[in-house]
Amino acid sequence: MIFRRLVVKFGTSTLTAGTTRLAPPRLVEIAQQVAQLRADGCEIIVVSSGAMAAGRERLDFPQLPKDVPAKQMLAAIGQPRLMALYEQIFGLYGLTIAQVLLTRADLADRRRYLNSRNTLNALLTHGIIPIVNENDTVATEEIRVGDNDNLSALVANLIDADLLVLLTDQAGLFTTDPALNPTAQLVTDVTEPDIPKALWHAAGGTANGLGTGGMVTKLQAADLARRSGAMVVIASGSEPGVLTRLGAGEKLGTRFHPVATAVESRKRYILAGGRAPGCARVDDGATQALRHGGSLLPVGVIAVEGAFERGDTIKVASAEGHEIARGIANYGSADLLRIRGRQSTQIETVLGYTYGDEVIHRNDLVLL
Repeated sequence: MIFRRLVVKFGTSTLTAGTTRLAPPRLVEIAQQVAQLRADGCEIIVVSSGAMAAGRERLDFPQLPKDVPAKQMLAAIGQPRLMALYEQIFGLYGLTIAQVLLTRADLADRRRYLNSRNTLNALLTHGIIPIVNENDTVATEEIRVGDNDNLSALVANLIDADLLVLLTDQAGLFTTDPALNPTAQLVTDVTEPDIPKALWHAAGGTANGLGTGGMVTKLQAADLARRSGAMVVIASGSEPGVLTRLGAGEKLGTRFHPVATAVESRKRYILAGGRAPGCARVDDGATQALRHGGSLLPVGVIAVEGAFERGDTIKVASAEGHEIARGIANYGSADLLRIRGRQSTQIETVLGYTYGDEVIHRNDLVLL
């Protein structure tokens, strides 16, 4: 298995097989492929559209206004129905799923970003398949991502995925609209740091009216995810074995090559945090552990300076006060003052809860 962690986005047209109703046989095909990838050691997150389509189907396709409350009503009706289908069909293959509803606000706020990241990582660690969708029933225009293509890219960034697959009703991105121009050519690889203007111009909207995105939103998603270190593929959801074949490295659809590694992207995110609001001063043992690739544990913290919240980027300094690293704090300054010098096994006893054994996980830390 070439890819360790995969995010796959299913569009409405994929889940309905191009009809107006959810297609259980298509979900069976998806579940089979996900089960095979899991057996091969790949961690998978599913970003799923289809809630509003399920709601329309449940209400026998009523004529409704196209305003936000009507759409939120359809999503509220369809989401549990969609999840019930996932639960039933994925369960046939011994897969446990979990529903995760997000908005842009969850990923913009540092603490909620960290909470979301930790939750998804915990699910993956326990072999559970997260099914992610936008929290349409409560999201307003100010906090909406707006489409699941861009949501999937944000999720890929959130969990450091190395492959994002956007499944649609087309074989990939074409030089022009293939429905209008029979000479349109499939674009197989995009390697330029900036997606060429000609490809943005070639991208169009949805042809069948089933989804809320289009090829433009897929380009937006690809541009974001590849700058976070992920390979991105736009491919047809009806292609036989598309997920397992992509997971094995087969070239299908349009591939957008990463323009940064996930490590570089995360380092830039941490270092771009501006002035650090606080500092954890550590002993010599912790300093050596960090320099050898370890995480910062509370037992190594000897002093806490400044006021900061969980999710803030803080300094890590040696006992002499020299800054040696920066990282995203798993505990706020008030909590860290209480657990400094303690063993990780004592955190829950002291605080009454735990966010993990590490003050800063090695994946969230940059040595200076």
